[in-house]
Amino acid sequence: MNNLTFNTQVCSLRPSLSQFALKFTQNFDDADDLVQDTLLKAMRYEGMYKEGTNLKGWLYTIMKNTFINNYRSSTKRNQVMDTSEDLNSAQLSKSASNNAGENKFIQEDINKAMGALQADYYVPFIKYFQGFKYHEIAEELDIPIGTVKTRIHVARKILKANLKMYSQEFGNKRYID
Repeated sequence: MNNLTFNTQVCSLRPSLSQFALKFTQNFDDADDLVQDTLLKAMRYEGMYKEGTNLKGWLYTIMKNTFINNYRSSTKRNQVMDTSEDLNSAQLSKSASNNAGENKFIQEDINKAMGALQADYYVPFIKYFQGFKYHEIAEELDIPIGTVKTRIHVARKILKANLKMYSQEFGNKRYID
């Protein structure tokens, strides 16, 4: 079979190749690309085709293998390099560890702010922080439960005011609520 006859027969099968490619890709543009790749490979490897065998089957095999290879390479590319998500500063701050010196200064500031609280606010706040319930604190201190809630609320507001530099400085990473 000469080159011109082979190319003519291959090109005459293009409509059936397009339908077959569309079943693989589910997209007209991708199907056209697959058909074009198949035809290029068929013409490149014309010498490997044995005359008298099923040309359509040979082309379908080339197309199937091309599709599988393209799928595998795109899957590997997506696994190696996730192109859908760029790293931004918020993601980096979540993965970064804190500096031990920075943590020490923060802890010192928290201790100073706690020490500045009046005993009337400090004791209920610490008890609540330690896990005691409102009614348990009220019984132990012999004060009404509403007073316990108010003192804890006021203590939180005072601590927030004294430590506001940390709630603003660290943005999403909230030390103070």
